[in-house]
Amino acid sequence: MEKEKLPKGIISIAWILVLGALPPMLDSTIVNIAVNDLAKVFSVTFAVMQWVVTGYVLALGIAVPFSGWLMRRFDGKKVYMSAMGLFLIGSLLCGLAWDVQSLIAFRVLQGFASGIIIPTLTALIAQVAGSKNIGRIMSIVGIPIVFGPIVGPIIGGLILQHLQWQWLFFVNLPIGVIAIFIMQWKLPKFEAMDKSAKLDWFGILLLALLSGMFIFGVTEIRAQDRRATGILSFVIGIISLVVYLLYAWKKKEQVLIPLDLFKSKNFSAAFFSLFLAGFATNGPMILFPMFFQNVCGLNVITSALWLIPQGMGMLVTRPLVGKMTDKLGARFVVLPSIVITIIGTLPFVFFDVSTVRWLIWIVLFVRGIGVGGITIPVMSDSYVGLQKSLVPAASVATRTIQNIGAAFGSAILATVVSNALNVKEVAVANIVGAYHTGFITSLIFMVISILPALFLTNKLGVKAIESNGQ
Repeated sequence: MEKEKLPKGIISIAWILVLGALPPMLDSTIVNIAVNDLAKVFSVTFAVMQWVVTGYVLALGIAVPFSGWLMRRFDGKKVYMSAMGLFLIGSLLCGLAWDVQSLIAFRVLQGFASGIIIPTLTALIAQVAGSKNIGRIMSIVGIPIVFGPIVGPIIGGLILQHLQWQWLFFVNLPIGVIAIFIMQWKLPKFEAMDKSAKLDWFGILLLALLSGMFIFGVTEIRAQDRRATGILSFVIGIISLVVYLLYAWKKKEQVLIPLDLFKSKNFSAAFFSLFLAGFATNGPMILFPMFFQNVCGLNVITSALWLIPQGMGMLVTRPLVGKMTDKLGARFVVLPSIVITIIGTLPFVFFDVSTVRWLIWIVLFVRGIGVGGITIPVMSDSYVGLQKSLVPAASVATRTIQNIGAAFGSAILATVVSNALNVKEVAVANIVGAYHTGFITSLIFMVISILPALFLTNKLGVKAIESNGQ
């Protein structure tokens, strides 16, 4: 029997929502390619300019719990359109930034708005589609998510080659404004589900302090003149962690990330896997464009094109991951994916200006295959065996920790490379060595990520026990 066709109304609503989410979905990859150029424009080091990426991703993670709360308290259409408006204001201000500090501040605003838009998009589409059509509708939503890592750097490269850097951010404005007008005209209302819903403001503040201070401390502590600032940041981070643990122990399930979640072996393994995966897989994404431009001598558009094989590798993996996770369990999908990612990253420790381009492309394609097989199985495994009452908290926790891990990755790898460059004379060999150090650091965290992955679901073991018992 043929599958029942999706109602046209549902498809049109899905596409309108996706149109609104296009700018934030592409934004981070557009800016990644530009870090090198922006550092020259503002006359700052790589370690300072990486905050344009790190601040965005960190704000993205902190904003996740706000999305769920806003959706329960207010009309979903208004929440989505307001977040879009905030994102466009952030984009306009980024383009008007007068120094690197203002650019970083406005990128944080952009990231916060984006962190509300993406989860709200998913929730609204789930409401529109219902359980019957959710899989097919989500495949529509997945299109920009899949093509973002491929298309974003190319758009960024074209802008930098033919326009001023401000258009990296102004490019969001026409699409966003058109999307808001269409939403106002065509989107139905999404009634508030629980107007009395409360948000754990204190918990969010502590988690923001905890993650922000640790990341800031890491970037500051290696510099001789800023070591005291780095140590103070670590102290504030540790105090925030202790206070949060005491607060969560007292408040039980009322907090943002309840400690009861960690009673589940699967959730604990997934939580630490997502942090390490965010670090080890997303961290190098800021290094690749810099490596291509500063070591291989490529221009910005060519370095963007060189990232396509990695995106294609991720595309190849995507359709298989869900089926394999259902069949084998997350453990035997994630562990091979980690190994493949290591194989696709290790050669960059040895690559230099003389490395043939086709070899770099093949290695990036292999890396893409590995990266594409990590996040989805780990995310799905975090819910295994959880009480129903803890599932919403688990959703917030996993999305938040993944973004915090990515922020740690970009900050630490940028700091490692910058410090390696500062210690030595600026010679070609030393520049290459600095990037090699960055890739080695990412590999160390990738290897560590094997440990929590060993505790993910193993369906092969269950099947073996069942077959022996029969």
